[in-house]
Amino acid sequence: MKALVVEDTATGLALVCQLLEGMGITPIQARDGMTGVRLFEENPPDIILLDIILPDIDGFEVARRIRSMEKTGDWTPIIFLTGRTKDEDLEQGISAGGDDYILKPVSKVVLTAKVRAMQRIMQMRHSLLKVTHKLDTANHELKRLSAMDGLTGIPNRRHFDESLAREWRRAMRDKKPLSLLMCDIDGFKQFNDTYGHQAGDACLKSVANLLQSSLRRPGDIIARYGGEEFAAILPETAREGALLVAENMRALVEDMGTAHSGVASGIVTISVGVATLLPQLVENEPLLISAADTALYEAKRAGRNCVRTADLNQ
Repeated sequence: MKALVVEDTATGLALVCQLLEGMGITPIQARDGMTGVRLFEENPPDIILLDIILPDIDGFEVARRIRSMEKTGDWTPIIFLTGRTKDEDLEQGISAGGDDYILKPVSKVVLTAKVRAMQRIMQMRHSLLKVTHKLDTANHELKRLSAMDGLTGIPNRRHFDESLAREWRRAMRDKKPLSLLMCDIDGFKQFNDTYGHQAGDACLKSVANLLQSSLRRPGDIIARYGGEEFAAILPETAREGALLVAENMRALVEDMGTAHSGVASGIVTISVGVATLLPQLVENEPLLISAADTALYEAKRAGRNCVRTADLNQ
């Protein structure tokens, strides 16, 4: 453990350093305030013993400068060494960033007790920071998991709702188009009835992975909307671009070639509805979802395994 001792008198400095060494603490010596500030920056100590009256800047200013140099979350105990006993001096020292004070002449018993007390506080603080870090990590992981669909591993409906609201506001602000794709696995109930729920789960995972792999931009989001339905949010994407993404998704699932005797194609396919809007009003967000849903319904009516787009004229 290292202690920075800022004391202008040779005898006072020697006494405090001797007492610290007797406690197994290595002293770093400074005879003026600016030297103390420089030594703190060059070789950060574990604790600071700081005289108030110094030949250049006073101890209060030294404490203020040291506190301003500390990074967020850092804390170095500062104990003032002083002959002053007035309440306003104590209040000024605490306001400047001090944590405690020792009256001069320095007593070995008092110095030992105060330093040990600060050591215990530092140990408890270190333990608390470790626990806090673990809790932050755990909370981050819980938040991530709460946004994920447990089966497919892609974002869930909750994450979709939050993302769509956020992207809608951004599109309104930037005056950029926003596209939404609604995708549905064709005849999925029949697939489950024919091949069983385990095969159905495997199918959902495979389709989810393909849909996610089809998105190339970091801002694009694919989510499990519910059951066998998926939704993709494409920020800053016009109708033509959204149709290309939708057709690529449809082709990828078709090329997967998973057998499905319950549909005419004989393989697992998806139908996709596309809607694009230039958001102008916050309350119009449901219109985009409704339009994409309508387009998906039209794709189903058209024979499935196809893409249809909503006709939205603003």
